[in-house]
Amino acid sequence: MTQSQVALISGASRGIGAATAKTLFDAGWRVSLGMRTPVMPDWAETAPERVHLFAYDATEVTSPVQWADAVMKAWGRIDAVVANAGITITKTPIDITNEEMAQLLEVNVQGPRRFAAACWDALAQSGRGRVIILGSLSGKRVKSTQSSSYSISKFAAVGLAHALRHTGFDQGIRATAVCPGFVATDMAMGLTDRSGEAMTQPEDLARVIRMLIELPNEASVAEFCVNCQLEESF
Repeated sequence: MTQSQVALISGASRGIGAATAKTLFDAGWRVSLGMRTPVMPDWAETAPERVHLFAYDATEVTSPVQWADAVMKAWGRIDAVVANAGITITKTPIDITNEEMAQLLEVNVQGPRRFAAACWDALAQSGRGRVIILGSLSGKRVKSTQSSSYSISKFAAVGLAHALRHTGFDQGIRATAVCPGFVATDMAMGLTDRSGEAMTQPEDLARVIRMLIELPNEASVAEFCVNCQLEESF
């Protein structure tokens, strides 16, 4: 019997990451959950042997290498990575401090880059490795002054996804920037008075991510935008 595919998901303790992990698990994947404080989710009780936990820190340079090594020792393969961990700082590029801007770029850009690099050889060995970078519609347009510094980091994250797509294409690696608008997560709920019911649900975004990583190599998607509201453009 062929072993099930393996996906690593960062920021898997809640929100989009948690929903993606459960969606892939329910579809038969083995999932490794990157969390600051690893806790086995309730839904894993049906098949705990298909869930791996790792104490992942997006700001720690060696963390993704250690994570990839641990998964390879446990399961011997990596087929997909979902770089979901991210932060926001609601300041303009004039008001934000050097330290805060560095933190945004460290978590939202350098973190996913290091994550993909740590898993790169294993993804190539798969022949159909997948990299999902959680971008944002804020990486497609700057909608407000308070979201502008966050947008800078997310523009870079979207660019990273395109760079990875070109870098790994001949090795069968496909990279996609998933760019949602407001998603009903703790982070989004703290930024607006919009009802969570009116936002894209994490479970629906997880369905999109599953679809993207299960597409064949011949159906490469560079960007996938999802929104809960009509905008003039992005």
